[in-house]
Amino acid sequence: MAPAEASKQAVNDWLWTYQEEPHRTRRHQIIKAHPEVTKLCGPEPLTKYVVLFIVSLQIFCAYILQSTPVFSWQFFLTAYIIGATANQNLFLAIHEISHNLAFRSAFANRMIAVFANLPIGLPYSAAFRPYHLTHHKALGVDGLDTDLPTKFEAIFLGSVLGKAFFCTFQILFYALRPMTVYQIPFTKLHFFNLMVQLIFDAILVKTCGWNALTYLIMSSFLAGSLHPCAGHFIAEHYVFEKPTPSPKDAISDGPAPVETYSYYGPLNFFTYNVGLHNEHHDFPAIPWTRLWKLREIAKEFYEPLPRHNSWSYVIWQFIWDSNVSLWSRVKREQQVKSGRKVTADWTKEEIEGMNGATKKED
Repeated sequence: MAPAEASKQAVNDWLWTYQEEPHRTRRHQIIKAHPEVTKLCGPEPLTKYVVLFIVSLQIFCAYILQSTPVFSWQFFLTAYIIGATANQNLFLAIHEISHNLAFRSAFANRMIAVFANLPIGLPYSAAFRPYHLTHHKALGVDGLDTDLPTKFEAIFLGSVLGKAFFCTFQILFYALRPMTVYQIPFTKLHFFNLMVQLIFDAILVKTCGWNALTYLIMSSFLAGSLHPCAGHFIAEHYVFEKPTPSPKDAISDGPAPVETYSYYGPLNFFTYNVGLHNEHHDFPAIPWTRLWKLREIAKEFYEPLPRHNSWSYVIWQFIWDSNVSLWSRVKREQQVKSGRKVTADWTKEEIEGMNGATKKED
């Protein structure tokens, strides 16, 4: 194979590694060095009040826009500036709640997630949780981590226009991709989430008209499009350090590229501190209000790690930098070198845990 051809093949592949994901290892190291960090774990009472405020804000905006033409600057700017920021906040509230961090009761967490889902317009919270917990359990594992782009996406969206298309419509990719990777059981909680959302949407249309529902759905779309807060989707796990390509047939035992990036800027105020993403993956049982404290206690572990300074620039760089693409993700096989196999088969206990039984997070 010619060198140029081999180089092209290497670029058009994931960054394969045999190395275990780094967060479990760093978690143990931090606990050994700073055992007091375990006291930061547990629910955050403030979360439910933030959710109530944002849901109320979005319903109010939908109400006042009921007579405003959809194709008007007033409608679009409200949906982009207020609506998209608010619904991104609700996406991440559901993310926070998926770790049982709003209440001690698992049932209460499921119910407030369904409530937070209402202004999103489409049922989402019940399906999100199991896929997201698998993302933590099997970070970068091929066929399990649905945060990873599919090969189809990577091949056909590799150009500047393709990456721009992906960034514009990334909310649709994140919503539809999981079902193409593997399917989870449809449970009573999924049915409840669906019915509550349909009833809410019907009441909203009946009382305020279709413009109100259009506003909420447009807010959700813009929240996952070319919006500054949407930069976190790309910033979290795409590799921006331009590592040496490692195709699957030439995989090495060398250190894996840094695959999780944190962001410490002001947009964390609107997004439950999701920018502190290394911290979150290291300790998913620590709520958003205490992640800064974790970083302060274990700063010697976090300060050396690469970070992003701007989510807006992340989107710009992702689109225009030829060294960054949908291929720029670290991947692992389900069968790791130790012989341990990670699967997506849900046990009865895990399903019950997702639907209401208390489950201790790793």
